[in-house]
Amino acid sequence: MKIVLVSMNFSPELTGVGKYSGEMADGLIARGHEVAVVCAPPYYPTWKVAPGHSGNAYRVEQPKPGLTVFRCPIWIPKRLGGLTRLLHLASFALASMPVVFKLVGWQPRVVLVVAPGFFCAPMAWLAARLAGAKAWLHIQDFEIDAAFELGLLKQPWLRSLAQRAERVMLRRFDTVSTISSRMLRMLAAKSVPMQKTELLPNWVDASALSVADGSLELRQSLDITPSQIVCLFSGTINRKQGLGVLVEAARLLIDDPRIVIVICGNGEMRASLELAARGLPNIRFADLMPAAKLSALLNMADIHLLPQLRGAADLVMPSKLGGMLASGRPVIASATPGTEIASIVVGCGLLTEPERADDFAHAIATLVVDAERRQRLGAAGRSYAQRVLDSQRIFDRLDISLAALERQPEGSWLTAFGSQRQPALGPSARSPERAR
Repeated sequence: MKIVLVSMNFSPELTGVGKYSGEMADGLIARGHEVAVVCAPPYYPTWKVAPGHSGNAYRVEQPKPGLTVFRCPIWIPKRLGGLTRLLHLASFALASMPVVFKLVGWQPRVVLVVAPGFFCAPMAWLAARLAGAKAWLHIQDFEIDAAFELGLLKQPWLRSLAQRAERVMLRRFDTVSTISSRMLRMLAAKSVPMQKTELLPNWVDASALSVADGSLELRQSLDITPSQIVCLFSGTINRKQGLGVLVEAARLLIDDPRIVIVICGNGEMRASLELAARGLPNIRFADLMPAAKLSALLNMADIHLLPQLRGAADLVMPSKLGGMLASGRPVIASATPGTEIASIVVGCGLLTEPERADDFAHAIATLVVDAERRQRLGAAGRSYAQRVLDSQRIFDRLDISLAALERQPEGSWLTAFGSQRQPALGPSARSPERAR
């Protein structure tokens, strides 16, 4: 099947949407599909175009049989704010438009667009209709809701207008998928018929994340002794993560020499975070690691840290969570009971109140002194990742769903996943564990 994948972010980006869109393309090609990707040059999470690429020119790449990548110009703001983010998204939507419409002549069977990048949804839908193809929208996070909840945009009239336009667009797609059950319910609240929706969680290759040791060199490079307990955050350092709570937690734990907090990543907030952490001996910063070192990085941790701003709950699902669970280490997550993050962390970690440094520090201290509990929670997390988030199983389900969608006549919204019972959201049905 010929598939057009419109995703502003794409490989070789190491985190976020780019990582998953790249792996999705690989999974589809491995199942016999031809994929044409329309994307920007790699720039995330540093917000700088990667060496060897240009933000001002079109470029075509053919990295492997079955995959053609069309890189389109994009404007990268020097300072991030509500307006500059909108202009950034709009620049890619406009620049990619001629490429998307040119691919109509390729006669794809499905046009799949990934959001963030909702600005691209109207043209992707129209291109699908012109090609006689099916239109699929995959939502990694609800960028419109998140922008207002996190204060990036504040005008009530703009929110009302944007949400109204979003509802109209969502209902036009043949299939709308998203990455969590809570986000599926949000689609229902936005008037998307349930039979048109799909659950397509972010996956993990658990077999590639061995629980064996192999991270001694990384510890040594960060001046961490084998006996110290590493509490690791790895991912994009941006506003919605609420990473300031880790600096404050490190300050509260400064008298315990066993504890080292490692923040590994790049992004818009890193400089200010490093400034806030100046003078704290129990916190380390490191750049994002290449994919080849991911297993060693995740296994360097004794505890994984997942802070989150309160306003981001259920609007975004942190993609890094799957890797944390698959590594066999416990997770400390900022989430209120009843949210999607809380339901997944049930039985494999501890929950803390969002934006509460004292709560986070207490949870760290609780697990530091209880190796047996760390082992038990970590094993439960790895089991969940293997059962529910395995990449090959998810790609097989996606392949089945695409084939079923292609066969459906216009106006029929039955889906392959809709008739299947979805797995439970967490490793156990118990109440979330809290530090006690």
